[in-house]
Amino acid sequence: MFALKNLRAAAPAAIKTLLPTFLLVLLAACSKDAPKQEDVRPVRAIVVGSSDIDVNAEFAGEVRPRVESRLGFRVGGKIVARKVDVGSVVKRGQVLMQLDPQDLQLSQTQARAALRAAETQRDLARAELKRYEELRKQNFVSQAVLDARKSAFSSAQANVDAARAGYSAQSNQAQYSTLASDIDGVVTAISAEVGQVVSPGTPVVSVANTSDKEIVISLPEDKVDAMRKMQDVTVRMWANPAVAMRGKIREVSPVADPATRTYPVRVSIPGAGSDVKLGMTARVQFASKSATPQMRVPLTALFHEKSSTAVWVVEKGAVRLVPVQVGGTSGNDVVIASGVTPGQTVVTAGVNKLKNGQKVKLLSEQMAPVAAAGAAK
Repeated sequence: MFALKNLRAAAPAAIKTLLPTFLLVLLAACSKDAPKQEDVRPVRAIVVGSSDIDVNAEFAGEVRPRVESRLGFRVGGKIVARKVDVGSVVKRGQVLMQLDPQDLQLSQTQARAALRAAETQRDLARAELKRYEELRKQNFVSQAVLDARKSAFSSAQANVDAARAGYSAQSNQAQYSTLASDIDGVVTAISAEVGQVVSPGTPVVSVANTSDKEIVISLPEDKVDAMRKMQDVTVRMWANPAVAMRGKIREVSPVADPATRTYPVRVSIPGAGSDVKLGMTARVQFASKSATPQMRVPLTALFHEKSSTAVWVVEKGAVRLVPVQVGGTSGNDVVIASGVTPGQTVVTAGVNKLKNGQKVKLLSEQMAPVAAAGAAK
């Protein structure tokens, strides 16, 4: 009886001692080895395409008007009114600025008075000439006196012609106090304000013709002669790069810019619509046709191993190293002579971190045929 009581008292203590060991054994029996995560590396890639368009160069430029007039008053004076602001759309004949016309109107009045005085003197000389002609018929005066009257009349008539010309010129001067636009366009700059006194010919307003736009780019001296011969010119706006416009070199400056030492070139874009606005940024791409179709990949796609050159080709979500033969360079791309075929997917970034058979995840925004970039017309 006493032994049974001792066993019941010792049981809880034994359970407490063995419980942690029992739990560890139980957890070890239930747990399993975690499966290894397969290494999937994200990569950038392109779909290789074949094209006979060889992109030679690409330059950034700015949209500018072909014709931009810097208008100024033909006469000097004080500006009393400005009718437009920068960005205002104007029509031919629309008033832009006005000068104080008071002095010009006074000069016009003076010229008108001088003309009337000359006409009065002429009329008097004409009347005297008629009287002396009658007296000569009656032999009351000599021929010399009649000739003197004829000369006086001719001089008076010349004075009238001079006064009339002066009055017409002064009338034009009075009209020149109003500056009007001579083209349809948009105001691009204002160089004077109300209250300012300007001299004749000083540019005060710039108006650009928006119907004919161009792209102005700068070429380095080693590219001028080569680009001058290019006929395939494509223009893309930075705001809408999906739209390609046909361009044509209109003007190549014969003198380099003294600050940048580059040659300004103007590329006309006859097909430009209203969405192409002055001051926008554009990309001008010069291309030429090659004798045979070519496959191009970026320089970053090449993987150099010992003395061979290869690229990583993506097949069924994994990469495979494929040796290639490089046929030359084209800007930032290399021409692949052999090794890959059009339509294959080639890794362009992170090539040194890959190994054969490695799983990869493609970044979709880069999945576009590289050759299609130069094929736009």
